[in-house]
Amino acid sequence: MYKLNVRDHFMIAHSLTGEAFGPAQRLHGATYVVDATFRREELDADGLVVDIALAGEQLKDVLDDLNYRNLDDVEAFAGQNTTTEFLAREIHRRLVERIHVGALGPGAPGCSSLEVRLNESHVAWASYDAAV
Repeated sequence: MYKLNVRDHFMIAHSLTGEAFGPAQRLHGATYVVDATFRREELDADGLVVDIALAGEQLKDVLDDLNYRNLDDVEAFAGQNTTTEFLAREIHRRLVERIHVGALGPGAPGCSSLEVRLNESHVAWASYDAAV
């Protein structure tokens, strides 16, 4: 299995609903380092998993939509706890959409899976990994 990873970061504010979240029920900030790992069994005709430059650009573009936002104010997330796990799945969904419209190059739809990992700190992270 071949893998290619690109990394970026974004900063958000949000609050979480429910006793399980303790003090995180109050508005707080988070800075995430994001790893997007693309996988495929065989390289494309150009010898790539995906175009690394396009993958980095598309990850940055996806994150720019969330960066410096209070996620409590994002209408699409209304009623949803914007946990690290939820955000990993949401970023995954957005990147897969871009793969299918050709934004990561013509060979990108040949990827078998994509993992999006959000690192909250040097000791805590969550990820979402699924087929493309």
